[in-house]
Amino acid sequence: MSEKNNVRPFGFKDKIGYMFGDFGNDFTFILSSSFMLKFYTDVMGIHAAVVGVLMMAARFVDAFTDVAMGQIVDRSKPTKDGKFKPWLRRMCGPVAISSFLVFQSGFANMPYLFKVVWMIVTYILWGSIFYTSINIPYGSMASAISADAKDRASLSTWRSIGSTLAGLVIGVGTPLFAYETVNGNTILSGNRMTIIAGVFSVMAVICYMLCFKLATERVEVPQNNTKFNFGDLMKSLVTNRSLIGIIAAAILLLLVMLTMQGMNAYLFPNFYGNVAAQSVAALAGSLVMLVVCAPLATKLSAKYGKKELAIGSCLFGAVVYLICWVLKPENPYTYVVFYVVANIGVGFFNMVIWAMITDVIDDAEVKNGVREDGTIYSVYSFARKIGQALSSGMIGALLSVIGYSAATAFNPEVVNGIFNMTCIIPAIGFVGIALVLMFLYPLSKNRVEANVLELKKRRGEI
Repeated sequence: MSEKNNVRPFGFKDKIGYMFGDFGNDFTFILSSSFMLKFYTDVMGIHAAVVGVLMMAARFVDAFTDVAMGQIVDRSKPTKDGKFKPWLRRMCGPVAISSFLVFQSGFANMPYLFKVVWMIVTYILWGSIFYTSINIPYGSMASAISADAKDRASLSTWRSIGSTLAGLVIGVGTPLFAYETVNGNTILSGNRMTIIAGVFSVMAVICYMLCFKLATERVEVPQNNTKFNFGDLMKSLVTNRSLIGIIAAAILLLLVMLTMQGMNAYLFPNFYGNVAAQSVAALAGSLVMLVVCAPLATKLSAKYGKKELAIGSCLFGAVVYLICWVLKPENPYTYVVFYVVANIGVGFFNMVIWAMITDVIDDAEVKNGVREDGTIYSVYSFARKIGQALSSGMIGALLSVIGYSAATAFNPEVVNGIFNMTCIIPAIGFVGIALVLMFLYPLSKNRVEANVLELKKRRGEI
């Protein structure tokens, strides 16, 4: 692996370009995760259990397609545009079209079996094949944009900014246009969802092409020509302590983030009786990511290390939630303050986690002598999907533990249980992340810097 000398140095164009890549990703990903279930139940008339089973089953398909795509990417030949960038141009059309096809309200009056088959085929095509085929090379691309650990941390931050902005556009914009009032009831409009899906698909393509045009691969990643052996691959992965550590921490991170968001849907209407405060919390939580975490993440990680920053911020988040639990604020907006401040704990880790994956890739290369960006990233990507799947079941389990049902939703012991779970579970999760990073994830600031130095020596750069 060598760094090209005839290209412009790493700079703002790379950062903004890489941001657009995840912007494009989330135009289809967040739309699907947020509105597909409701679309197929309310518009298409499919039973919720059927949709839920499909979304869970797709994760098992991903176990094969993610790793397969990782191998394809690693074994692909570099082009004049690099090794990973060309996949953005190749696959942006298929992922956009397949996402649009998922939301076709014109088939709402077709036979039930047809609608189920259509849902299965389009969802698998979008999520398990085409989205995988663009997300794996996009994530792997960061290590080819720059070999410098500080630059990669910056790319991780900008990627998270792209995801946050997409979440704001979809989370705020879609409900404003997708719903209509019929006979005094607010319902999801099938025709409007189809139009929205089409608009977001076009915007996804634009974002992917901006990423392709603006970001530059300046580190040459050679083709992996080693003979493929599934057993050897699994052995190398399960013995990779840094990969196992970051996967465990990432799954806990997702569980914490989604528990914080999911429990708010019950905390504000049931415990506080104030739904407006829930919207304020969601908006303020996103803003703190952009205003506080994004500007500081790269600087703090460069000074203290990514692992060290993540540990400190997670322990901070745990303390904030424990204080909130003890004080039990009666005013919903006081709780919003606690929620937003605790979000900093999530935010810093979320900003640097993608850079930590490139550190894991470097560590594996130092140990094994083989660069496997696509394979390692694909395994990590699949693990995150498992975490997302687990989170939905976890919220339901927590509500069952406290005896929540439609009949007991406002019972004093139940609403108090909602508040307790909302504070205690994230606090435990934050501590869990910190412990995993402390004792399982080995890539401290010094270790990362030593790996970067070793790889530069091997490439003949020093």
